[in-house]
Amino acid sequence: MAGMTDQAEDRTRDDQSGLDLGAELGPADPSAYTMRKPIPEPMPIDTHGPARIIAMANQKGGVGKTTTTINLGAALAEYGRRVLLVDFDPQGALSVGLGANPHNLDLSIYNVLIQNDVGVEDVLIKTNVAGLHVLPANIDLSAAEIQLVTEVAREMALARILRPVRGDYDYILIDCQPSLGLLAINALTCAHGVLIPLECEFFSLRGVALLLDTIDKVRERLNFDLELEGILATMYDSRTTHSRQVLQRVVEAFGDKVYQTVITKTVKFPESNVAGAPITSLDPASSGARNYRQLAREVIAATNERG
Repeated sequence: MAGMTDQAEDRTRDDQSGLDLGAELGPADPSAYTMRKPIPEPMPIDTHGPARIIAMANQKGGVGKTTTTINLGAALAEYGRRVLLVDFDPQGALSVGLGANPHNLDLSIYNVLIQNDVGVEDVLIKTNVAGLHVLPANIDLSAAEIQLVTEVAREMALARILRPVRGDYDYILIDCQPSLGLLAINALTCAHGVLIPLECEFFSLRGVALLLDTIDKVRERLNFDLELEGILATMYDSRTTHSRQVLQRVVEAFGDKVYQTVITKTVKFPESNVAGAPITSLDPASSGARNYRQLAREVIAATNERG
């Protein structure tokens, strides 16, 4: 009976999300995903801030959260925006992807969260990309989840430390860990929007409904202004019917909330991670770099539309 109940709950979440996951994927319809409108080239800006805070979230690992955080941040910086990347995953993958060694950090975001005498400016690392900074993390951050449990307003810890620097940046991108624990709730509580990277693979769809349910709960109880920034299709391979079918299903379910930009699968992304540099710097002419520049244009255009 318990198993049947679990299945019923899963199906309810799927139905609420608009994803009919019980049905098999049908034939791909090329017309289901088309460019909806031109994406304007961003205009230069003279002033900066206050930052729009975007949480990059998906409790499923390996969907491209960290890759997207790094490369979207770098592309936004190329367009003259000041960007702060927040590594909020104890694995420290974002820090590594930008050339920092988590094992050699004297201070990390953990210290800013836990110690009153440590501020963001004490931990901040300037990257090789102009206008792109990072708050690094390492395994120490895993202890913060335990230590924050007994704190007053524990869900607001990240918002508290980012508040003083929000005026210095145009965007703050938070790379969340692949779970829906207290650290992820902190990210959702301080964010204006949630960007969900979604691998073009059938089983990746199943976690979206649970994440959307969590977003709804955070919006109702902690952050009334939280919205779905968008869903980004990643690891897309146009040569496979499966990828096309999954993308079609997502577009049918979420419509305009799916970015026009699709991140295609390429070996350049692992290479850039090893090199500790964004793909926009390592291989500026690559398809991956073009994808993330287009995504940056979409993000900036959406921000401008919101006013």
